[in-house]
Amino acid sequence: MPPDRRLAVLRERDFRRFFLGYTTSLLGSAMASIALTFAVLETGGGGTRLGWVMAARILPLVLMLLAGGVVGDRLGSRQAMLAADAVRCLTQLGLVAVLLDDEPHLWTLVGLVALGGAAEALFTPALGALVPHIVRPDALSDANSLLEMTRSATSIAGPVLAGLLTAVVDASSVLALDAASYAVSMVVLLLLPRATRSTVAAAASFFGELAEGWAEFRSRTWLWVTTVHICLFNLFVWGPLLVLGPVIAERRLGGATSWGLVMALYGVGAVAGGLVMLGRLPRRPLLVATVATLGWSLPSAALATGRSLPWVCGTALVAGAGSAVCGTLYATATQRQVPPGMLARANAYASFGAFALGPIGLAAAGPISTLLGTSGVLGFGAVWQVAAVTAVLTLPSIRAGLPLSSHEGPHKPPGRRHDGEREPATPRTRTDDDPRNPPQQLG
Repeated sequence: MPPDRRLAVLRERDFRRFFLGYTTSLLGSAMASIALTFAVLETGGGGTRLGWVMAARILPLVLMLLAGGVVGDRLGSRQAMLAADAVRCLTQLGLVAVLLDDEPHLWTLVGLVALGGAAEALFTPALGALVPHIVRPDALSDANSLLEMTRSATSIAGPVLAGLLTAVVDASSVLALDAASYAVSMVVLLLLPRATRSTVAAAASFFGELAEGWAEFRSRTWLWVTTVHICLFNLFVWGPLLVLGPVIAERRLGGATSWGLVMALYGVGAVAGGLVMLGRLPRRPLLVATVATLGWSLPSAALATGRSLPWVCGTALVAGAGSAVCGTLYATATQRQVPPGMLARANAYASFGAFALGPIGLAAAGPISTLLGTSGVLGFGAVWQVAAVTAVLTLPSIRAGLPLSSHEGPHKPPGRRHDGEREPATPRTRTDDDPRNPPQQLG
């Protein structure tokens, strides 16, 4: 397909604006994570102090994802993301102010970082719910491919820029730039059409809305099965790889520089995978996405079998490409099949499930490797991933084709006619989206 057609989604004004704003905030966040790490280390306290600060972001992010999904459906995706960016902008400015002190108080740092993590828990589920409002249904896959690509590209470029800027100015200045990037994202979000709130989100209570989201999530076999698949991948494969990969690199691959190259090539592979997906939507997207996750087993297998650095780098490229293909197609399937008024909550359950056991995989990899050896742990992870993919592929809902939408007729972004003019959005009825009477679905 010609490149201009693959990038046709960028001709849609709302998505183009959002893409630029989102990329800006992602780059700022990627720089800020490195800058904050060195800023904390410079205050003294070493790894223990840094560990508290890092945990302060992850714990609220995981624990509040489900609440973020409810709020995202209740407020509307754009409004929820605006609130999240406002909080993150203020917390980064707060960190800048705190770090001006030569001896910043640890718990002040922890509190600000935790607040930012909670805001991220609000932003994450709403992100997937926003995309169908600003692109045509037939452009969803391309939009998701571009978002996967920019996440990967900024994860590579951000740390490099942070290192350069920290050497020239200081860590606080980089954090200030991150605050500015959130401000840019807020301006862009304000320019997008306001997504109307679905009446399906008007449950009697917070827990009632949470239960409705759970009913929608578990009613779709393919959705909860793929979530469990990714959850166990993080436990058995990715967590141990992140812990034991550097250990093996230090022993026989050349140390930190070599491992940094492996991780960078994973990101390059993800960008390449996103490029491959542009302009393409397979007839059986869930089948293709699941097969693509076979690549996730390769880096662990290469390390476990004592392969050389070029082999490990090659497997990282393939695994990264598989990650982009998987992420693009799973996101597109979710956006096409889950009712708009449930989408943020469905995304929240999927994200929570994917993250839930990851910290255990990180924490347990080291102790278990003392019993089984690093090769034993990584080898088990590689075999597990192949077995898991084989099991998932036995499900009819994974092998099925993907209809245009789970709703009647093509989905149209609310408040916009096909000729580009505004029109009042038609509210969805509760009967249409009630999970007790689900529309046609994949499984």
